[in-house]
Amino acid sequence: MKEFTIPFVGLKQGEHHFDYKIDNTFFEHFEYDEFNNVTISAEAILVKKSNALEFHFTIKGFVNVYCDLTNEPYDQKVEGEHHLVVNFGDEFNDEDDALLILPHGSYEVTIQQYIYELIILSLPAKRVHPGVEDGTLNSEILEKLKELTPKVSEEDSSEKSDKEIDPRWDQLKKLLTDK
Repeated sequence: MKEFTIPFVGLKQGEHHFDYKIDNTFFEHFEYDEFNNVTISAEAILVKKSNALEFHFTIKGFVNVYCDLTNEPYDQKVEGEHHLVVNFGDEFNDEDDALLILPHGSYEVTIQQYIYELIILSLPAKRVHPGVEDGTLNSEILEKLKELTPKVSEEDSSEKSDKEIDPRWDQLKKLLTDK
């Protein structure tokens, strides 16, 4: 993972671009195995100033994951951005996700953790296959779910709606119309 370590001491002040192709081997380093296939391009723009460094990370691509409802694999689109400021201080501090403090005398910064977190946090909490949402996915699991859903007849629903209305509400509704 040496390509994610940026030695900033030899760089001139100004803007510097770093491009990365992220695949499954990147996530093997973090022992994260929820992705079947990964195709993500990441860009890190470093703006070196006299007293600080500013990073702007951008990711774009696809990860192949399993649907939470049907367990069918599909490609989930991933896009995200993150801004990081690197300052220098007495000791290392990474408690804030937007501010990194490196000890004086540091000559390089490692950005792989920030790219990893950006990718993971850019995914939706609930992963649903696009075919489920538009009704085009044919799956055994979906058929079984449809079969097992409770059936409500129209007579049952109309009887329940009549019973649920409290007669006191009718009296209150008259107040609105009696003006």
